[in-house]
Amino acid sequence: MSKNLVIVESPAKAKTIEKILGKDYIVKSSFGHIRDLPKKGLGIDSEKNFKLEYEISVDKKSVVSDLKRSVKTVDNVWLASDEDREGEAIAWHLSQVLGLDPKLTNRIVFHEITSTAINKAITNPRSINIDLVDAQQARRALDRLVGFELSPVLWKKVKPSLSAGRVQSVAVRLIVERERDIIAFNAQSSFKIVAVFSSNSGDIKTELSHRFPTEDEAINFIKKSLNQNYYVESVDKKPGTRSSSAPFTTSTIQQEASRKLGYSVSQTMRVAQTLYESGYITYMRTDSVNLSNDALTSIESEIKSNYGEQYHKLKKYTTKSKGAQEAHEAIRPTYFEKQTIEGSSQEQKLYSLIWKRTVASQMADAKIERTIIKVGYPDIEYFFEAKGEVVVFDGFLKLYENSKEDVFLPMVTKGESLKNTLIEGTERFELKPPRYSEAALVKQLEELGIGRPSTYAPTITTIINRGYVVKEDREGIIRKYKKIIVENDKTQIIIQTENTGAEKSKLFPTDIGMIVNDYLKTNFPDILDYNFTANVEKSFDDIAEGKLQWQNMLKGFYDKFHETVVQASDYNSGYAVSEIRLLGHDPKSGKNIYSRMGRFGAMVQMGETTDTPKYAGLKNGQLIETVTMEQALDLFRLPRQLGEFEEKVVTVGLGRFGAYIRHDSKFVSIPKDTDPYTITFADSVDLIEAKRKADFEKILKTFEEDDKLQVLNGRFGAYIFYDGQNFKVDKTIRETLKDISFEAAMEIVKTTTPTSSSRKVVKKKAVTKKSAAKKLITKKTAAAKKVADKKADKKAASKKPVVTIKKPRVAKKVAKTEE
Repeated sequence: MSKNLVIVESPAKAKTIEKILGKDYIVKSSFGHIRDLPKKGLGIDSEKNFKLEYEISVDKKSVVSDLKRSVKTVDNVWLASDEDREGEAIAWHLSQVLGLDPKLTNRIVFHEITSTAINKAITNPRSINIDLVDAQQARRALDRLVGFELSPVLWKKVKPSLSAGRVQSVAVRLIVERERDIIAFNAQSSFKIVAVFSSNSGDIKTELSHRFPTEDEAINFIKKSLNQNYYVESVDKKPGTRSSSAPFTTSTIQQEASRKLGYSVSQTMRVAQTLYESGYITYMRTDSVNLSNDALTSIESEIKSNYGEQYHKLKKYTTKSKGAQEAHEAIRPTYFEKQTIEGSSQEQKLYSLIWKRTVASQMADAKIERTIIKVGYPDIEYFFEAKGEVVVFDGFLKLYENSKEDVFLPMVTKGESLKNTLIEGTERFELKPPRYSEAALVKQLEELGIGRPSTYAPTITTIINRGYVVKEDREGIIRKYKKIIVENDKTQIIIQTENTGAEKSKLFPTDIGMIVNDYLKTNFPDILDYNFTANVEKSFDDIAEGKLQWQNMLKGFYDKFHETVVQASDYNSGYAVSEIRLLGHDPKSGKNIYSRMGRFGAMVQMGETTDTPKYAGLKNGQLIETVTMEQALDLFRLPRQLGEFEEKVVTVGLGRFGAYIRHDSKFVSIPKDTDPYTITFADSVDLIEAKRKADFEKILKTFEEDDKLQVLNGRFGAYIFYDGQNFKVDKTIRETLKDISFEAAMEIVKTTTPTSSSRKVVKKKAVTKKSAAKKLITKKTAAAKKVADKKADKKAASKKPVVTIKKPRVAKKVAKTEE
């Protein structure tokens, strides 16, 4: 029997540690948190000093049972969850649920999964840090209170099934405000002047130090500058340096992996977690840029052996982020002699990035020589300028960054005469504010002091999953610009085009995201206030340091917040968000055209709601507050008839699930890369025939005995379809299912539970089309009916007649919270 049980968070980490500790230790995983606030109900009693009601998660009950059995068979228990607030809370919950004796329970932490670090932790155990636990409980409780109380207000005032959260709402605000900056931005153009000069040692390409706001000013300057006696006004050479960046923190690795590898924030954290649990890197949630003395020694050895002594320079970085909660090191490799690892392509690339960044942080600065040549002529108001940069010593650039190509300038001297060979003007436009990428949003949140390293990835995932933000690519627009060429006293204005404004993997707010943001900003300004949110984080830090009692912190926030919620919940107070814009009048019917939020999303409406209005959904990229009258009229072009195929009309339309073609009462989806407004009749026929072919190939076998029975080919292989229902078969017989007999197929139908029913789908659709009164049935009423039906079934089973069913109490609707 093993004397020791070590409990960690993940099974992958458990396997690695068990190999290190040997046969006297059993290492098991808790698979993260084993208990949490209940999914149904608030779970917080504000009248009893914010007492938290925890429950063991359904999916963790077997894990807890297994751990309880293991605890009884060992002498010592070691809680080895991560050393941050979440990890400390996991250790505390384990001690509570497993009934561990504090005298026999050791809390151990390590920042890397190596033999040295783990054995050092075993010899230096400590008790659970209750201050860190309280900080985690305060965050969990505050986020639950905000989400639980705020979400129902949004259901009443904006739209059902919405949610709000303390950090997620601020993140959405950043994205919405940036979008509105872009909407309000009016790009001003100016003209830059470029000139080329020839010298004895080569050509020099220059740009004028001034840009002209108008075309006439640019032309006049170019005309004045022709046939002048140009000379070198100055040659300025300055030595410079470029320094390496600090080792990775959680925030900077998310940003750099996005920039260099194209990884999303959540993807980066998922891969880093795998690297940590495999023992390749130190803990990946950290605010620290510090490196241990052992690490510095190992890095020095690597640099000197691989690149030479001149490339090494000892540097010690200090953490600048406010309220940094992590005491351990920056993210670094555990063994620096291991430059490459085994694993997936993603793991190898991220590890290589970490290795290079860490080693480069201890390498010498790059030495650069910058040269600026200024060219002019007598009485010139401005000057032409050429800039060059040459790397004299590459230093850390040899390893970490691909240095830009050297820009060499010809050797010229002050006062030297030059000949002008080209001078022309080009219209340029101001750049609009950039939309946030995931990495840029993380950087902004960190600079504002909002959230912590462990919260960035789940926050971004949450706002995308809840439909407040979309992450996507968008094509640019074709823009015209002018080019000015003056030759032999003749001026040419050439109109050219360029593609501008293309976006790749950027975050865009949706209409509902903007509406929710506006409502919260008006009615709950504190929740969306950047300073307030940052100060909340500071309070969590104070709790973690034992300076603040967590219930007092919650009380100070909750009393005012709850009062605001009560006021906002009153139907007679505040306002219900409608967000309806009058765009204009339809030129044919004279009816008003609006943009607004509808049941299935943003749309345009022709006619009044009291009449029988016509609706059309907005295209991707269009917003309620920016869609134009011209765009709205274009949206009403659907549905449109393309022609007749096989004596049946072919129609193109736009539905809840996208664009489609309708023919002979059947529907065919239009691919996302095909525009339903411009699709041709020929293309639509091709789609119809392709759908027929796919449907035909889907049918593997039919039966003369009963035409309702078929063998079909689905996404996961062959299955049986009978009378509107699907019947899954064992994968061992899927490949031979096309040869099955009628009797054998019917036996499967009779003895197998159907996986889906097309009849149920039809029935559900029919219900949604019933009278307006039926539509008003809420989820609460539906839940009550379900309870009543169960009671009726029980009574029927006992053969007791049901006379009446009392209307049951409706349980409180559970708010979706930021969890």
